[in-house]
Amino acid sequence: MASALRGALGSPTRDHDGASASPLLSKPSLERGRQSYDDDQLSASGRSDSHMAHPPSFNQRRSNLRSRSPKEMAAAAAARKKYTYAGFFLVVSLITFCVQTELSAHVQHDLGWDKAYCMMYLTHGSWFILWPALLLFLRFQKRDVPWSVFWQRHKNLLWTTAIMVETRSLDVSKPAVQSRAQPLRYMARFTAIITTSLTVAGLSWYIAVSMTTPSDLTAIYNCSAFFAYVFSVPLLKEPLRFDKSLAVLIAIAGVLVVAYGDVDENEAAADVTDRFFGNIIIGIGSVLYGLYEVLYKRFACPPDGVSPDRGMIFAILFGACIGTFTLTVLWIPLPILHILDIERFVIPSAWTCWLILAAVLSNAIFSGSFLVLISLTSPVLSSVAALLTIFLVAIVDWMRTGKPLSAAAIIGGTMIIAAFLGLSLSTYRELKEHEARKMAVDFSDSDRGDSDED
Repeated sequence: MASALRGALGSPTRDHDGASASPLLSKPSLERGRQSYDDDQLSASGRSDSHMAHPPSFNQRRSNLRSRSPKEMAAAAAARKKYTYAGFFLVVSLITFCVQTELSAHVQHDLGWDKAYCMMYLTHGSWFILWPALLLFLRFQKRDVPWSVFWQRHKNLLWTTAIMVETRSLDVSKPAVQSRAQPLRYMARFTAIITTSLTVAGLSWYIAVSMTTPSDLTAIYNCSAFFAYVFSVPLLKEPLRFDKSLAVLIAIAGVLVVAYGDVDENEAAADVTDRFFGNIIIGIGSVLYGLYEVLYKRFACPPDGVSPDRGMIFAILFGACIGTFTLTVLWIPLPILHILDIERFVIPSAWTCWLILAAVLSNAIFSGSFLVLISLTSPVLSSVAALLTIFLVAIVDWMRTGKPLSAAAIIGGTMIIAAFLGLSLSTYRELKEHEARKMAVDFSDSDRGDSDED
């Protein structure tokens, strides 16, 4: 795992004073920021002198009071850019989740290849392709740049971002910050911790699916949005806000309406004992999934203030780390489950293999998009956004089977959508407030930047 991280992150080149020679935090970029600041100050000074010579009229003063300061405009622009990225990855995640859900249900229920742990191992392990795919995309964009220059820039970006994640500092050029940073060890440790939380949460779903009813399974597991909010308070120091709390509660209520609004006789006849233990198992999974989202945001995302490009690239790298850990470590239970006859491995048919491959790739795209979404916004908003898939899957089932949506599905889906819109507005206001308050500015560019410096 450490060798894989070492290959991705590389090691930084250093100049004569020991600072990282990353083009992303280069002196010309900082000089451009300082020059822009000096120009603004000179312009402001010129305007001040002019105003002293010619005092503004009442209408002019009122207009100036209504005008927005450059800091407010920059904060709004940064928040809009983050939300534009987040909106794109939200759409991608919703579409790919629906595809994955339909394909997985068809493979497990219709085709009979019901191998819970193996399916989870394949889906989570597929995340390792995220970083190579991103690297190919970035290389295609920068195909006119020599490979050695492109690769060095990319390694420096990943290395400096990993130091930011570990030290929670934007100024990675300080010798004090670099001396105490051990990004490879840090990333390996928290990859193991976060992947374990995700694996146990995902496995609980596969175990409980045969013990409890679909209604209980859907309702309890999707309460992870509530637990994400609960864990965000102590781990992310997120203040309790009435509007966000209300949005989360409305979303959970919408899930309950969808789950229990139309309970059929088969669900009602489920064995009481198995259902009870199944609900406990899926309840533990719900808590752990909410914890996984918050742990990822706290310990694997760059601090606030980095550019959206940098945050997006590092989120995809961390997803690839989860996939690499899954492939290299979590294969161990597979032969044990086979020997103990708990889950015997059976090679599926060729057609089933193609469907499994499509489901696995859909999950990889969904997971990468979801990690980027959390990195750019918050675990709470991302969790509530994920609840939209309940309504979307119901619509896809309606289009596929011809069975119309029930009143409960429509009412509950409307509640979830309303909660998501309200939470989105609240999060957007928080982003603008934070961008306006922050003192440190990330002048760095990503691999997508236009700078050609070494």
